[in-house]
Amino acid sequence: MNAEKKNILPLLVAVIAVGMSSCASNPSANNNSSPTPTATPSIAAFASNTPTVEVTPNITSSPTITSEAPEIKTTSSPSPSVGKLRDKINQAEAKPTKIQTAIAYSKIPSTTETPAGKTTDVTVYTSDAECQELVPQKTQVSSQEPVAGAVGKILEGRDNGDFSLSGYRVNVKNGIATVDLRLSPNSKRILTSLSSCEQFALFGSLRKTLTSNSQWNIKDVRFTEKGEEVAL
Repeated sequence: MNAEKKNILPLLVAVIAVGMSSCASNPSANNNSSPTPTATPSIAAFASNTPTVEVTPNITSSPTITSEAPEIKTTSSPSPSVGKLRDKINQAEAKPTKIQTAIAYSKIPSTTETPAGKTTDVTVYTSDAECQELVPQKTQVSSQEPVAGAVGKILEGRDNGDFSLSGYRVNVKNGIATVDLRLSPNSKRILTSLSSCEQFALFGSLRKTLTSNSQWNIKDVRFTEKGEEVAL
């Protein structure tokens, strides 16, 4: 038994050696038997072979709509109450009230009163006792209002019991002086009820005084009572 094993062992070694030599001598056989690896395409090659599709979006521009609102012009009209109030204010400014008129009149000075501030000399004319002529005399009046001061000098002391004046004002325009007289509420007589002598002493003296002082350039004199012309 042992002898058979010893004979077989060299035979096996020989067979194995022959097989190994045959394999080494034919390497192409091994190569042909092995499967040929398939090359995997790269991502870059795939991208280059992929056709480029250009998609142009069809965007239709919508027309711009501009709406211009029509200009609305409104004229504010005052309400009736506001309009009436405005008319009353305009009338009040155009026509002075009784209080305003009273304030506008100058007070007739007393015979002992002297003008305040700077004074100037003027010539005033007064009637004689017989109401026949007008006598001139020098007097001092305020230099700020010499015309009104001269009128006040003539009017002072004209009260005679039943006739009395409470105030006056003078306006000179275009060479015409308007002397507006105001009767006292206690006066029992009016201007047109004066006698001819009294009218000469009052109106004659005023007219002569205002027209004789050439520095005032007064050519004529009118007389009114609270704005109403006095008929002499």
